[in-house]
Amino acid sequence: MKSDVPKLQAYLRKTFKNETIRVVMHGRKKDMAEVFVGQDQVAQIYRDEEDGEISYQLQMAILDIDLEGL
Repeated sequence: MKSDVPKLQAYLRKTFKNETIRVVMHGRKKDMAEVFVGQDQVAQIYRDEEDGEISYQLQMAILDIDLEGL
């Protein structure tokens, strides 16, 4: 997964048109990276390898308090 981080970061920056997105390997988990926008961690990316195919899952939690005032 470590070698995938630059590609994942470039993909997310292009997709969301945001150059402040950073993808950083998780300290202990080899199949997980964390996604930051600026200094805020906003999601995790998990690598999934099944039947010789590799995919990535982006998991983002949105709390109800994050939606207040919108």
